[in-house]
Amino acid sequence: MELLGAATVVLLVCIACLLSIVAWRGRSGKGKMPPGPAPLPILGNMLQVKPKNLAKTLQKISEEYGPVFTVHLGSDPVVVLYGHDVVKEALVDRADEFAARGHMPIGDRANNGLGIIFSNNEEWLQVRRFALTTLRNFGMGKRSIEEKIQEETEYLLEEITKTKGTPFDPTFMLSCSVSNIICSIIFGKRYDYKDKKFLSLMNNMNNIFEMMNSHWGQLYQMFSKFMDYLPGPHNKIFKEFDDLKAFVSEEVKTHKASLDPSSPQDFVDCFLNKMQEEKEHPNSSFHEKNLITSTFDLFIAGTETTSTTVRYGLLLLLKYPKIQEKVQEEIDRVVGRSRRPCAADRTQMPYTDAVVHEIQRFISLVPLGLPHTVTKDTCFRDYVIPKGTTIFPILDSVLHDSKEFPNPNEFNPGHFLKENGAFRKSEFFMPFSAGKRICPGEGLARMEIFLLLATILQNFTLKPVVDPQKLNITPTLSGTGNVPPVYQLCALPR
Repeated sequence: MELLGAATVVLLVCIACLLSIVAWRGRSGKGKMPPGPAPLPILGNMLQVKPKNLAKTLQKISEEYGPVFTVHLGSDPVVVLYGHDVVKEALVDRADEFAARGHMPIGDRANNGLGIIFSNNEEWLQVRRFALTTLRNFGMGKRSIEEKIQEETEYLLEEITKTKGTPFDPTFMLSCSVSNIICSIIFGKRYDYKDKKFLSLMNNMNNIFEMMNSHWGQLYQMFSKFMDYLPGPHNKIFKEFDDLKAFVSEEVKTHKASLDPSSPQDFVDCFLNKMQEEKEHPNSSFHEKNLITSTFDLFIAGTETTSTTVRYGLLLLLKYPKIQEKVQEEIDRVVGRSRRPCAADRTQMPYTDAVVHEIQRFISLVPLGLPHTVTKDTCFRDYVIPKGTTIFPILDSVLHDSKEFPNPNEFNPGHFLKENGAFRKSEFFMPFSAGKRICPGEGLARMEIFLLLATILQNFTLKPVVDPQKLNITPTLSGTGNVPPVYQLCALPR
C-alpha cells in the first residue's frame, strides 16, 4: 500500500509538471510571451536560476534564448532584457511604457506602496517631482552641495589620519561620510562619526544591503507568498527597515516642533510645508507616512549605494597599485597639494575620471537593475508582455558588453580612454539605470565618488595588509546587488 501511495504522488507530480510545461508552451513564442526554460510548478525555474549569482545565470540563459526571454522566479513569470539594445529600447526609447516599478517583495512589504523607490502611479510621480525640485533647491548639482562634500571630506580625512597607518576596515567610516552629505540636505545637519545612534543606523543599512542579496533574501524575492508565513532570517530585514524609519520619524517630530514655514531649512521642512498646503485635499500624496517613507528612501539610497561604490573602489585600487599611482600623479599635476580637488578638475583629469567610471562599470553594483513593469499588454519586439509582468533590465549585460568594453571582466581604466589619453564617453555606462526611473541622485553620487576618491588619494597612499595578488575582488554576495568582500587597508600619509 505504501508503494502504491508513493507511486500516486510521483504520478501526480509528473502530471502537474506536464500540465505546467504545456501551459508554458502555449503562452510563449512569437506574438506571445518571450521564450525561456520550461518552469516547474511552484518552483518555476529555480533549478536553472541560481540565487548565488543571478546575473551569471541569466547570461547563460540569454545565450540560448536571445536578448528577450522569460524565466519564472517561483510561480511568477519575469521578462528579462539582456543587452544594451533591448535595455535602451525599453527604458529610453519607450520610457513611458516601461516606467512603472515592478514587483519587488522586500521593498513592497517594507514601504507598502509609499515613497519614491518602490511606488507607482500618480502618487509616485508627484513625490518624485517634488523630491527632485527640492533636492535641486538645496544644492544638488550646484556649487553649494560641492562645498558640503568638500567639507565632509575634511572630517573623513581626520578619521583616516587617526588610524596612523595601522590596518582598518573603511566600511563605517565611508558610510558616515556619505550619509552626512545626504543628511545635510534632508535633515539639515550632520552627525559625528562616533555617534553610537548614527553608527547603529549605518549598521542597519549595511545589514539591509547584505540581507537583500543573501540566499534568504533571494528566496524571499521568489517565494514571498509562502515565506511571509515562515520563520527564518529573511524576517530580520524588516526589523532593520523599522529601526531606520523610527529614526526618520523622530527627526520629523523634531522638525515639526521647530518649523518656520517662511524659511524651510531642508527636505523635511519643505515636505511639511507641502503637507500644510494640501491638507484640504483628502487624496493628496503629501502626508506624514509618505514623508517618513520618502525621506527614508532618500536616506538609504543616498548612503548605501555610494558608500559601497567607494568602498569597492578602494579595494580595486589596493589590488592594482600601479593604477593608484597613476591617479596620484594626475592629482599632483592638476590639483597639487595646496588645495582640495573640486568638480571642475574632473575635465582636466581624464585618467582619474576613467578610473571612477571603470569602478562603477566593473563592480556593476546593481547588476539586475531594479525591476520594472508594464501597465498594459505591451508589444515588444516579436512578443507581447502581459500587463503587470515584472521586467528585469539587466544592467550588468550593458556594463559588461564585450563589444563595447574588450575583456569586460578585467578592471581596466582604458575602457574609458581614447588612444590619445582623452576621456571616452560611452552610452553603455548605465550604473544608475536609464529613462524615467534613473536614480534621482545620480548627479550627487557621481560628484561624491569623484571627490571622495580624489581627496583620499591626494592625501594618502593606500596599502593592503596582504599581497595585492591575494586580494579577493569577487563579490561575496551577488543578487539584486553586488556586495564587496570585507577587507582592511593601511592609509599612509603622502
